[in-house]
Amino acid sequence: MERLHRFALLVLYQFTLLAGILLLPVAMLTERLGFRPPVDRLVTGLKQRYEQATAN
Repeated sequence: MERLHRFALLVLYQFTLLAGILLLPVAMLTERLGFRPPVDRLVTGLKQRYEQATAN
């Protein structure tokens, strides 16, 4: 069960990285308009959870 949890976190982390890269032009446009999407916090949070899960 633990391996499945780590694998799911890894997949989510990789997916958020891909989504962040693909949505970069949209993020740059919205930042110019005064709105900053919280993608960086999402990626950082998933990275920390994955690192915690693999450290055990």
